[in-house]
Amino acid sequence: MNTAGSTEPRIRGLKVTDEIILAELTDGRAISVPIAWSWRLSEATEQQRQNFELIGDGLGVHWPAIDEDISVQGMLGGTPARRPQLREAVG
Repeated sequence: MNTAGSTEPRIRGLKVTDEIILAELTDGRAISVPIAWSWRLSEATEQQRQNFELIGDGLGVHWPAIDEDISVQGMLGGTPARRPQLREAVG
């Protein structure tokens, strides 16, 4: 895939606070979503929140300490992360 001519939105910078995830995109836009959209980030420490890396040449973000990934498309599309449901014990 040739990324030079790609029109997919990509992250060039990221800021994470106690309330929001703010992404600066390479096309000049800035988008934000509530931190509550990621239950893992909501429950993470400040140090864990600040330890992130851009993945896929800016198509998403990965937080290794909490195994969380958020894509630009997910942020733009309004897709919050779902908390896993506990299964009831059978027996």
